Amino acid sequence: MKIHRMTMAGLLTLTALAARAEERLPTIPPAQYTAEQKQAAADFEAARKVPVFGPFEPLMYSPQVMSQARAMGDYLRYKSAIGNALSELAILLTAREWTQDYEWSVHYPIALKAGIRQELADAIAAGRRPIAMSPDEQIVFDYSRELLRNKQVSDATFERAKSRFGAKGVVDLTGIVGYYTFLAMQLNAAQYPAPTGARKLQPVPR
Repeated sequence: MKIHRMTMAGLLTLTALAARAEERLPTIPPAQYTAEQKQAAADFEAARKVPVFGPFEPLMYSPQVMSQARAMGDYLRYKSAIGNALSELAILLTAREWTQDYEWSVHYPIALKAGIRQELADAIAAGRRPIAMSPDEQIVFDYSRELLRNKQVSDATFERAKSRFGAKGVVDLTGIVGYYTFLAMQLNAAQYPAPTGARKLQPVPR
């Protein structure tokens, strides 16, 4: 009976925590948008062809930040100097490092469609270095992981990236990691839920 009471108490605690998490930055119904939020949402839909979604929903509490973030993402996500496939690889590495289930669930299928092999993506999900990568994938993997884990990049890794992608490519790659770190931080802080049935990432092995 004592074990049962402790279990029930634990369940009640978890339920209370979940309820509080949902109340941190609940999605604002469009009917309740301020004038600034309405403009930000309209600009978002004009640029992305879909209504505000995902990490941009908690950002709507600061429509100016949301609009600036969306604009940066318009370039880094779709037009960066390293191309979409390698961009998605950097995004997966960032989502993995931040254990961000929503970010991972959205970009995993996009990465596969862009040309990232499933075994490579699955190794990243498990916190492992993939066994087989193309030379470009190795450069992006090493650069992104060093930046995320060490908070800096070694001279050798930097020079390999610059030699392959140019100075603009290095800036764009750093921007992608930084941008999706920003979104992951916002999602984690808001405790924004991943889609039902989404893969749950375990903490990164150190």
